[in-house]
Amino acid sequence: MSFQGWPAEALEFYEGLEAENSKEYWTSHKDVYERCVREPMEALLEELAPRYGEAKIFRPNRDIRFSADKSPYKTHIGAVLEHGGYVQLSADGLGAGSGCYQMGPGQLARYREAAADEKSGKALLSVIAKLTRADIELMSHDRLKSAPRGYPKDHPRIELLRNKSLVAWQQWPVEPWLGTPEAKTHVAGFLKATRPLGDWLAEHVGPADDRP
Repeated sequence: MSFQGWPAEALEFYEGLEAENSKEYWTSHKDVYERCVREPMEALLEELAPRYGEAKIFRPNRDIRFSADKSPYKTHIGAVLEHGGYVQLSADGLGAGSGCYQMGPGQLARYREAAADEKSGKALLSVIAKLTRADIELMSHDRLKSAPRGYPKDHPRIELLRNKSLVAWQQWPVEPWLGTPEAKTHVAGFLKATRPLGDWLAEHVGPADDRP
């Protein structure tokens, strides 16, 4: 099945789930989720796979064991791509992300070393500037209030050093193209634009491990 976008029923499904996040709602609308939400996502990911690798769709139910919010289901569908990238659909529209959402101790140490370095740090700033001009937001899952230990507070790239993660994100509101193959064009364009960020992180941060 080729990707044709998400039908209006997909957005209506999540609007209803936001209003009534219950097992009863989910059970009575599961066929809509499978047909109008998950199947289009699977088709999109299959078409992206030759360039961005296999993908994993996250399960729709929430882990509520340690959460004050006991609503049982996520109000979005999300998938992560093997070679970097994240795609999400909700009632608010389409979103895409790329980068390191959480850095382990070793990754964080390497990130800070590279961000502080004159050459690699300026290269990262250049990547971020290009993404910003393309209306792609850069964010950190968590940030220090001051400089990390061992780095001066007046470092020229102190804002980068305060990050504990680095993610590029773009959100598109609900538009008619969401129900057409053009939705793939938006996601693919984001993944292409953010590839330099992924390359920088791969070179200077690397995979998660316990080494500093």
